[in-house]
Amino acid sequence: MKAIRVVSYGDIHCLEMQKLSKPTPNAGEVLVRLKAVGLNFIDIYMRKGDPMIPIPLPFTPGVEGSGVIEAVGDNVADVKVGDFVSYLGSLGSYAEYAVVPVSRIVPLIPGISFEEGAAFTLQGLTAQYLVQDCYKVKAGDNVLVHAAAGGVGLFLIQMLKQVGARVIGTVSSKEKGGTAKSFGADEVIFYKDQDFASETKRLTNGKGVDYIIDGVGKDTFNKNLEACCVRGHITVFGHASGQIDPFSPNLLQPKSITLTGGNLMNYLISHEELINRANILMNDIKNKKLKVHIDHVFPLEDAAEAQMLLESRKTIGKIVLKCNS
Repeated sequence: MKAIRVVSYGDIHCLEMQKLSKPTPNAGEVLVRLKAVGLNFIDIYMRKGDPMIPIPLPFTPGVEGSGVIEAVGDNVADVKVGDFVSYLGSLGSYAEYAVVPVSRIVPLIPGISFEEGAAFTLQGLTAQYLVQDCYKVKAGDNVLVHAAAGGVGLFLIQMLKQVGARVIGTVSSKEKGGTAKSFGADEVIFYKDQDFASETKRLTNGKGVDYIIDGVGKDTFNKNLEACCVRGHITVFGHASGQIDPFSPNLLQPKSITLTGGNLMNYLISHEELINRANILMNDIKNKKLKVHIDHVFPLEDAAEAQMLLESRKTIGKIVLKCNS
């Protein structure tokens, strides 16, 4: 099979297309013939050798995909050969085939395409726990979403509007601002030209927002403390601009701010929880309550170009790789 391999830590030139033997599933695993693969910032963190996510070299990147089950190992009862599935949380999806623990598998419901199956899992489930679990968003809350036109951001806007929140999104361009608005954002802040903390306070009559959802990290964190209201909440779930500099927890005291570190896998501890949460999302997608915005689809061979585009933060929504077309 063909697979993209990270042969050293660094830029996109560390990605190589290689021929590997097709893997065989062990007990509790299935072999998925991949049709589509979702790209995420965690792929870039791993490629660069992020110390928070140490992956021994060489490795096949990618942690989500969708396709058809081609073989099953022993002790697999819930799915069978021929089933259409997606998965997340299992490394090695930049390939034509992947062996995946059955505990990470999500059967696709009828009406969900392979591309949608590769696009909703990690980002949609991330948005879900950020809205429902880290902080229980309620009607009337003012919520600031960083990178509002990204894959997670567009899911967040829709979910936040469903519960009646007022959404303020930060974006880098008018095009992204237009997309965020079309998905339901009430206000957009162009962070390259505007101080987002000052604008956020202006838009909330000086109060600040109740909740800040931040996947950017280093470039936004200090200003978050200004933009947050008294007894507000901040969740950091990523670091697209780099890891946040060390800071004193005493900085949270003046406003009694609650700070949470978000990690999706802590909300998918059991297979039952994964299936239940994923089915809610898939039904919402099928019934047009949620839109999946796929910005670009690249062939597997162009994974380096796809990562470069994602890393530039110029994309709107999701990037997908196409396999076994």
